[in-house]
Amino acid sequence: MSTENITTSAQTDSNTRPNYDEEIINIIRSNTSPRIMREKLDAYHENDIAEVLSKLTVQERKKLYRVLSVSMLSDVFEYTDEEDAVRYLDEMDLHKAASILSELEADTAVEILKELETEKKELLIELMDENSRKDVDLIASFSEDEIGSRMSTNYVVITTNLTVKQAMNELVQQAAQNDNISTLFVVDEMGAFYGAIDLKDLITARQSDNLEERITTTFPYVYGNESIDDCIEMLKDYSEDSIPVLDNNNRMLGVITAQSIIQVVDEEMGEDYARLAGLTAEEDLAEPLFESMKKRLPWLLILLALGMLVSTVVGAFERVVSQLTLIMAFQSLILDMAGNVGTQSLAVTIRVLMDESLTVKQKCHLVIKEMRVGLCNGLLLGVVSFILIGLYICAFKGRSAGFAYAVSACIGVSLVLAMLISSMTGTLIPLFFKKIKVDPAVASGPLITTINDLVAVVTYYGMSWFLLLEVLHFG
Repeated sequence: MSTENITTSAQTDSNTRPNYDEEIINIIRSNTSPRIMREKLDAYHENDIAEVLSKLTVQERKKLYRVLSVSMLSDVFEYTDEEDAVRYLDEMDLHKAASILSELEADTAVEILKELETEKKELLIELMDENSRKDVDLIASFSEDEIGSRMSTNYVVITTNLTVKQAMNELVQQAAQNDNISTLFVVDEMGAFYGAIDLKDLITARQSDNLEERITTTFPYVYGNESIDDCIEMLKDYSEDSIPVLDNNNRMLGVITAQSIIQVVDEEMGEDYARLAGLTAEEDLAEPLFESMKKRLPWLLILLALGMLVSTVVGAFERVVSQLTLIMAFQSLILDMAGNVGTQSLAVTIRVLMDESLTVKQKCHLVIKEMRVGLCNGLLLGVVSFILIGLYICAFKGRSAGFAYAVSACIGVSLVLAMLISSMTGTLIPLFFKKIKVDPAVASGPLITTINDLVAVVTYYGMSWFLLLEVLHFG
């Protein structure tokens, strides 16, 4: 794969990613001979070429398909998303499309094939070379949530009974067909995974050295049918270029590359972000209206019911609102602060819960800690609110100091209680979801915020009713 960057005459800021779109398009649209055009395009990174495909006409893309080699096209396709790749494959003849799919990493080919119509998919698989077809069938045998669906069959493997010289010969032979050569994986005479050798260690070894001494037998590995969620933390903890994937008999099936790990982590973060927004999955710009509605509607209905409950509670304090209309002006302050504290506690709790080894004692410590943070912040903000809101009511509303500071005291106390309770709910709710085997990320921001609105309303209006009407008789 070409990774060379060309030098352009245009001066770009060192912190800005160069944009070669216009240069590449001009080369493709020129009358340069195919060979010269291919040599010029070879100087650009495949990702840059992939970026301009959508900006070309169909005829220009067809010209590019003829000019570039299958190897170069497959490298470009590694940087296109599945939907675009399907569109581009439809623009070329079946044999060329099948050749490109054969050259692709097997996991990438599987993702593209999933998007094709059944009839065309079967034709393309039939035209692919035998080894590529086997790799595609292997990866397709795993479900999308299993780590085996993200593995690559591009790796170098040697056996334990080789000498250093024989291992080097194996490396040279297999490197012609595999790009991932920074780590060599070792299997025993039964084909079971044994360990790994770093390429540098093999290169620096003397022919008289014992290969066994160079093998790392504590190298990390995963099983193909393990879920991505279960593997992701372990994969992130290791800085290896690739990690072997084994079957249930401990034989190597493939490897998870660093690029795949980054992609998996990125997707998991995207899914968690979507859940924190109250969605069941991520959306994209091309998604149909009905599909987007289907993802959002269930949570919105639940939140609507909770919102109606909040409104009902406010209605129960009609006497307080009618006699002390001024307190309505500060309702949003209590609600916002309670919601913010709850969302902060939720974020901290979900992050902590990623550690599967947490004990009951540690979880209890987390709840107590978050409550202490909420209480201390609430006391500080409550005192500030008491002073500033009292001054505001005296200065701008023309009310007596006694009434002004009674209201501000009510707001301050309500703020302390609301923040304390909100920090507690923001911690306990995801812990509860985790306990009942539900992803705690579904205890999302909108849900926590609505529950905390309910808590804040009851706290604020309850305190106003008790302190201002029943105790101080300001009604």
